[in-house]
Amino acid sequence: MAEPLKDLYSAAFICDFSEKVRNVHPSFSAQSFQDEVMNEDWDEMKLKERIRHISVTLGRHLPSDYSEALNILYRLERDCEGFRYLFFPDFVEVHGLNKEDWALSLEALERFTVRSSAEFAVRAFILLEPVLMIAKMKEWAQNENEHVRRLASEGCRPRLPWGQSLPMFKADPQPVLELLEILKNDPSLYVRKSVANNLNDIAKDHPDAVIQIAKRWHGFGDPYTNWIIRRGCRSLVKQADPEVLALFGYADVLNDPTMVAAAFIENEPASIKIGETSELHFGFQVKARGSVKLRIEYAIDFVKAKQKKSRKLFLLADRNFAAGERVDRVKIHDWKDLTTRRHYEGYHKISLLVNGVEVAETHLMLT
Repeated sequence: MAEPLKDLYSAAFICDFSEKVRNVHPSFSAQSFQDEVMNEDWDEMKLKERIRHISVTLGRHLPSDYSEALNILYRLERDCEGFRYLFFPDFVEVHGLNKEDWALSLEALERFTVRSSAEFAVRAFILLEPVLMIAKMKEWAQNENEHVRRLASEGCRPRLPWGQSLPMFKADPQPVLELLEILKNDPSLYVRKSVANNLNDIAKDHPDAVIQIAKRWHGFGDPYTNWIIRRGCRSLVKQADPEVLALFGYADVLNDPTMVAAAFIENEPASIKIGETSELHFGFQVKARGSVKLRIEYAIDFVKAKQKKSRKLFLLADRNFAAGERVDRVKIHDWKDLTTRRHYEGYHKISLLVNGVEVAETHLMLT
């Protein structure tokens, strides 16, 4: 089993880091820092709690002058690179939110994001001054460094996992969309992934706005831009939004169900216990006159607590199918509990979907 991420911050790592600080700042009390970090609560702290605890403790051991403390961290930059050093930008969030320190703080976030990521720390600044920060992020969006450009997009995602929510952008995404315009054909895949994820976030609250952006951007014919909008509309594709499916060339099965014939899905065995697997046998024949783009999924209406139902989609194929092509496949589904999904006893409906249209169904009793 993989070690928890929080264990990246081991005693050896804290010791090594404290020695690095002392090498550039001899008056730093390395042992005192180690003792305060690895206190009696350390073992119970989760990942983000450990990052914040290191930032706070570091602030007590570095000079009280914020500018001087940052200069010490700058001297450590080249030797402190990667995910584990997220406490560098977090230090800025903890100690640099005072308005008189903002110029220093934004410069620090721009520097530190290159070697770890300031996507979480920058959100505290956005929450305080969203208009000012969007203007700053538009500057970052034109920076020559891909890490800084990514910060411009990733930092303002309305629904960034692990990050503070940005309710103002959930309510009105227009400032974010204006920022993404600058990045819509960025040459860096690292940046394009962030832009796409940002669009996907926005689509959950404002699908029509993202559909309009996708239509307009699609007209540019730029391969980088087209890649972004396809990935950015992935949730809308899963929801089988008709406009989005048409934009990306999927066949209109909803209005022409005859293009898919003899569809079936069967589950074997019909009853299993939680933790076992079942075989899903499914198939269909393409009756269209030419090649058609189809997205094949199966949906399970999971029984939840109190016998409520919750649907989950599983992708089987997403490609062009030839005219007359016959599909017969078997898929193994594992019914064991996961950290993200707990199974409950009951009657489960399983459906075969083609471009969002249910074309066959079966059932399974989970005991």
